Amino acid sequence: MSHFEDRQKGQEAKFAFDAEKKFKAEARRNKLLGIWAAELMSLSGDAANAYAAEVVAADFEEAGDGDVFRKVSADLKAKGVAVADDVIREKMATLVAVANQQIADEG
Repeated sequence: MSHFEDRQKGQEAKFAFDAEKKFKAEARRNKLLGIWAAELMSLSGDAANAYAAEVVAADFEEAGDGDVFRKVSADLKAKGVAVADDVIREKMATLVAVANQQIADEG
């Protein structure tokens, strides 16, 4: 029975590690997306970092990426920046790969 328990604990640890890695990658992606959108809205420095933090916080409103997408899309439109929805979604997909690579590189 000890072998079974060891295997179960190993699987639980892997699941926890994978969940933490996914959370970090999504948060990093959201930050990168916020910085990208901030640049499009001509924000820089502290204002760009503050906006990126708002995008990260927006992800806690509901499960999934919809809340982040809606925030960025609405903010860009409010600033008069014309970016198609599919461009935002494509950027999100690209940045999740970047975020995963950055986290992997950090160890």
